[in-house]
Amino acid sequence: MDKIDIKSMTAREIEQSFLPNFIESFRAKQVYGWLVKGVSSFEEMSNIPQKLKDFLNQNYFIASVKIKSKKISLDGTIKYLFELYDGQLIEAVVMKYNHGYSMCLSTQVGCKMGCAFCVTGKGGFARNLMPSEMIAQVEAAGKDENIKISNIVLMGMGEPLDNYNNVIKFLRLISSKDHLNIGMRHISLSTCGIVDKIYKLAEEKLQLTLSISLHAPNDEIRNKIMRINRRYNLKELIDACKYYIKITGRRISFEYIMIKNVNDSAKCAVELAKLLKNMICHVNLIPLNKSDIVEEFSPSGKAQVYLFQNILEKAGITATVRRTLGKDIEAACGQLKGKYKEAEGKD
Repeated sequence: MDKIDIKSMTAREIEQSFLPNFIESFRAKQVYGWLVKGVSSFEEMSNIPQKLKDFLNQNYFIASVKIKSKKISLDGTIKYLFELYDGQLIEAVVMKYNHGYSMCLSTQVGCKMGCAFCVTGKGGFARNLMPSEMIAQVEAAGKDENIKISNIVLMGMGEPLDNYNNVIKFLRLISSKDHLNIGMRHISLSTCGIVDKIYKLAEEKLQLTLSISLHAPNDEIRNKIMRINRRYNLKELIDACKYYIKITGRRISFEYIMIKNVNDSAKCAVELAKLLKNMICHVNLIPLNKSDIVEEFSPSGKAQVYLFQNILEKAGITATVRRTLGKDIEAACGQLKGKYKEAEGKD
């Protein structure tokens, strides 16, 4: 019999799971309370009788992550390489801001989307993460640095909407008042544009910030650098975004990686402004992280990035240039895992 992932369960679900075995409901609340505290074994649950601990060990497991590697940037950014129970590796980044600590989490081991400029996609796809494994990333970093993570960004390894059910479960767990209580308005979810799931997410009315990895102002360029655009073109994506705004009342953030001689021309900026006209949105211009693994692309020059921003601003589109954090520790997704695997192969 396969053991049950108890850390991905709500208190009510644990209680329902205990019922057939005539375990009192208050025990479920006790167990859930320990899980929220981040225990990694049932033996740590000091107010639980040994008989119940034995039952839990036989039928359930607590998902956790092990810190395989940790790098600290000169700017304070921390990059973690976590090992999962099956030996798979994922990455997460902790960033310190004036408002507190933000953490960029992974939602999958690898990614299926195959964006041409993405290091993670080059490594292929292994599996989806369970809600518990997403929670474990937050807990591990918090314990390691003795900090409280106040903001969550689902923009690490993987495509969150390709792991839809597990991501939604994670969001509901981590935002609940009896869990880590991280409010939805402090959570951002990034997608490359899985249109049917954007419509579905809108109906959840979660009040989180939706970030769209756009990276191109037209289908011709986007088809070349983002495979998802061949399935859902820009018109379909923008229509879904407008629906999301209408249903949730939330502003959308459009992520735009600046790639030299690919999508950074003044003409591209004008096209982008027309595409996003009259939308409640914000454009986040991102300097490309130059990687040894993705050699065919180069970052746009600083002057070109600010020219691009100026054209958008003059057209009435709010645009900012993302501050680069953790550049000295390969904080871009997939880089640390790639370097670790490379070094492992040399041993």
